[in-house]
Parts: sequence; structure tokens; C-alpha cells
Amino acid sequence: MNLVAWDLDGTLIPADLRWLRRAISRTYELAESAVVFPEAKVHGYTDDSIVVDTAIRSGVERGAAEAGIPQFHQLLSQVMADGRDELARDQPPYPGAQETIRSLHDAGFIQTVLTGNLRSAAEIKLTVAGLDDGLDLRIGGFGSDARDRFDLPAVVEQRFSAVYGRRLRPSSTVIIGDAVNDIACARHAGFHVIVVAHRVTREELAHHQPDAILDSLNAQQVVAAVTELTNPT
Repeated sequence: MNLVAWDLDGTLIPADLRWLRRAISRTYELAESAVVFPEAKVHGYTDDSIVVDTAIRSGVERGAAEAGIPQFHQLLSQVMADGRDELARDQPPYPGAQETIRSLHDAGFIQTVLTGNLRSAAEIKLTVAGLDDGLDLRIGGFGSDARDRFDLPAVVEQRFSAVYGRRLRPSSTVIIGDAVNDIACARHAGFHVIVVAHRVTREELAHHQPDAILDSLNAQQVVAAVTELTNPT
């Protein structure tokens, strides 16, 4: 059984920090204009790690930054639910995303997500974008499961085994992402990795040696690349 684990922001839909900004603002009682994201450790990291680093960068003491995480979880869910129309308008799926998921499903691949998003936020984004069909979220790895993204492949492996009754083989698993940390996470787990150059240049991505780099979510190209990696001749 071959598995494709999708990143979400920057891979299936454009990334947008407005939702984190709003939830952070309300959690720590900051003006939205006072929320300062760190220059690094944003793309490809989990929401909780981004929130703590952002709160500290925005002037919140570390202990208070950590203490605010449970409230942040509640507020992000509310922010995302309240912003569904805005989300649909401003973050439509990348061209080819729906077709690619459908084509992989038709080719027999199990698909899920491995994302730094909290599960509640990821589910809303996927539903609004019309990308939830064909994805088995029962076995997904989310930012609400672990703060360190490198811990999420193990979550996926455990859930895959529980649902499908067999061990997930790294050689049969492909992460599709867009960020350097997606590559690092896949390599840490021994998974294959394909990246889409939606917001990072091919040159920078190539420096980190993914198995394949694609310019867009072309269904035929993605299915061919995933098939080659999981069924080498």
C-alpha cells in the first residue's frame, strides 16, 4: 500500500498568515499590527512553534507565550470558522490541486496530510477548498499532534497501522510539500519527497536534494513522479 502525505499551506493552497496573526493578536491581547513573525521558522513549521516564536518576537515573555497555547487553539478555530467566506475568496486551491488528488486516488494511492496546521484549521481549509475528498484524515499528522514537525511522520505511521492493519513502509511513502523543512522532515523519516516550486525557487529547493521538483500541480506529472518513486523499475 503506497501513501502520499500532503503538506497544505504553500502546496495545496496559497499560504496566508492572516489567520495566525488574528488568533495570536486575540490570544495575547496585541494589536494585529504589533504581531511580528520571525524571519525564519515560519514556512514548514507547526503552528504552535510559530505562535510561541512570534509571541516572543512581539514582546511577550516566554512563559506567557507558552501559557497562551491552549487559548490560541480555541481562538484559531473560531477565527477560521468566522473567516470561511474570506478563506474561499482569497485562498482558493492551487491550479491542478483537485485534479491531482483525484488522479492519485484513481491510481490507487492512499492520501492524507502531514501539515503544521492544527487539525481544526486544516479541516476547515481543506473543506472550503474542496480538497477533502480523496484524503484519509484519520491517518494524518497535524500540528496539534506535536510541536516538532519531525515528530509527525511517526504519528502518520502509527495511525496508518491502526487503520489499515499493516506497517507503513517508508519506501512506499511520499511527502509532497513546498518548503525546505518539508524535505528535511521527509528525509528524517526515510520517506521520499517531492516539492512544488510555488514559493521557493527551484535552485534553493534543489540545494536540499528532494527526489523531484515540480513547477506546478500537474496531475499527470505528479502521478508519474509518485509512481516512479514508490514502484521503481
